[in-house]
Amino acid sequence: MGILYIVPTPIGNLQDITLRAIDVLKSVDLIACEDTRITGGLLHHLGIKKEMTVLTDNNEETKIYEILNQIAENLNVALVSDSGTPLISDPGFKLIRAVVKKGYKVIPLPGANAVTTALCAS
Repeated sequence: MGILYIVPTPIGNLQDITLRAIDVLKSVDLIACEDTRITGGLLHHLGIKKEMTVLTDNNEETKIYEILNQIAENLNVALVSDSGTPLISDPGFKLIRAVVKKGYKVIPLPGANAVTTALCAS
């Protein structure tokens, strides 16, 4: 079985990505993202070339099936959002639930999220 990684991305400053997040993005077989233009820009900045698939509220049901099949085929997938930690205010909850229900491994990475940033500034 493959693994689904939940990978936080920078909020506003591309240098805020963690070394572990970079390592995971380099190592996975597929990156599920909200917008290939935004994620593609981040990957270009990091010098990473990876296959991406778009996961939105409009296509989530179809993409969940595809991603589950890829994980079953021993492929590793990273779930990213346009900025910050996935699942805070973007698609992905149903994917995580389906992966967990299948008994596949989910590894969340620590990193940037808007909630922590806002709390620190208040």
